[in-house]
Amino acid sequence: MAEKIAVYPGTFDPMTLGHFDLIKRAAKLYDRVIVAIAATSAKAGAMFDYRTRVKMIAEDVRRAGLENVEVKKLDTLLVEFCRREDAKVVIRGVRVYSDFEYEFQMALTNRRMAPEIETLFMMPSENLSYVTASTVREIASYGGDTAPFVTEAVQAQLLKKGKRSK
Repeated sequence: MAEKIAVYPGTFDPMTLGHFDLIKRAAKLYDRVIVAIAATSAKAGAMFDYRTRVKMIAEDVRRAGLENVEVKKLDTLLVEFCRREDAKVVIRGVRVYSDFEYEFQMALTNRRMAPEIETLFMMPSENLSYVTASTVREIASYGGDTAPFVTEAVQAQLLKKGKRSK
């Protein structure tokens, strides 16, 4: 039987507890989960460079004992990345309806390019459904407490950067 591989792509700048919730839950569903981190981001106000994002996510994955989760660089079209990794599933997080509209368009586009790859929409746990990376970036920019919204590794990096109050 073929190994079931899923890819969870994103910029993860920074990774939130909502993102990590989906990683942990996907790790229970698939033999292997690849967190594919976009090497570059078109988003304004980027907090962390690619290497730092990889380091933080890999640290949290290791700390959580998620042995079937890998962190890799996404530097090509997502469907090409999935084919290269022999992944048949793309995991996308949706919190609110506006997320779904965007993700639905992307899923249909990916399906057109690679009909063999399915998109699975997952919702974060209810208590994390309001957390976004952009909200965390804003809280951090004003020196607010980001600890309730991010993983330990992200929080440590934010403290190191001096992006939140102690």
